[in-house]
Amino acid sequence: MADQENAVRVTRLAKKRAAEAMVQQLQQPNKKRVVLSEIQDLCNVGINQIEDKVFVSEPLRPKCKQIIKRELKTSDDDPQMCTAYASDIYDYLHQMEIEKKRRPLPDYLEKVQKDVSTNMRGVLVDWLVEVTDEYKLLSDTLYLAVSYIDRFLSVNVIPRKKLQLLGVTSMLIAAKYEEIKPPSAEDFAYITDNTFTTKDVINMEASVLQSLKFEMGNPTTKTFLGRFTRIAQEGYENPDLQLEFLGYYLAELSLLDYNCVKFLPSLVAAAVIFLSRFTLQPKSHPWSLALQCCSGYRPVDLKECVLIIHDLQLSRRRSNLSAVRDKYKLHKFKCVSTLSSPLEIPDSFFEDTRE
Repeated sequence: MADQENAVRVTRLAKKRAAEAMVQQLQQPNKKRVVLSEIQDLCNVGINQIEDKVFVSEPLRPKCKQIIKRELKTSDDDPQMCTAYASDIYDYLHQMEIEKKRRPLPDYLEKVQKDVSTNMRGVLVDWLVEVTDEYKLLSDTLYLAVSYIDRFLSVNVIPRKKLQLLGVTSMLIAAKYEEIKPPSAEDFAYITDNTFTTKDVINMEASVLQSLKFEMGNPTTKTFLGRFTRIAQEGYENPDLQLEFLGYYLAELSLLDYNCVKFLPSLVAAAVIFLSRFTLQPKSHPWSLALQCCSGYRPVDLKECVLIIHDLQLSRRRSNLSAVRDKYKLHKFKCVSTLSSPLEIPDSFFEDTRE
């Protein structure tokens, strides 16, 4: 008897739910049907958006559009290239890199710091390159750590004796952001030969995070370098590893020099590609319309940064800092730090390409 009553209740409840669902369905507005042929081609949208933001003269715009369209087609085979969204992604990254809260002061050593010099900063970054290799960290971690250091020093005065503490702490935060298994605070205290304790690292971590207002995910030179390298190899049958490694080498050299702090990461990446191509083919114009279209930089925009990195490459600047140079002497990096470029870059190479 009890089972029959329960069955009746279940049946009534089911009917009630069915009736409520029917009423709800009737109350919902009819959804507009979409014919597949009416959906916009996302790739064409990307092309138009990029074309509007490219800094080229009006006569070159049709050719520029063809170049970008060709680039999008060649990257269709790789789903990680996000072909349909590439223009939006890089436009967003460009907007991020110019935000004031993500940029260090270009002259913070002169205006803010009292006990830290350009040479001390260079020595610190050079040592952090060795730390990156010691713990087998990603190069992305190194770039982020250096950006945290520059941003922190733009708003906080610290004595030189705490500069190394700031360096390892910035590396700890960057590793937590980038790495799957980041080293611990104890590991970073140990790498300073226990000059600082784990508690010192943790306290400095809190200070850095608060000072940067937890804005940790800013784009770096490495963020843009991959795309520019791919564009620079347009028409190549196989990837040019020498060009790729040379770009990585020159980009890490730029971290050593305080004078590169004032440049946007995308501009440094573009300057690195310019100099890499000049090193490998010194008689050919190192810039192209494809690179100009996709980076937004003309050769003249890159001149100051290119000349600084060129001096670094020739050891006319920061010759006492050897970690990056020794790292890229290894065969796994094609010994690119042993490559030498001509002592002077012709002024004609900083004129607009007529490609």
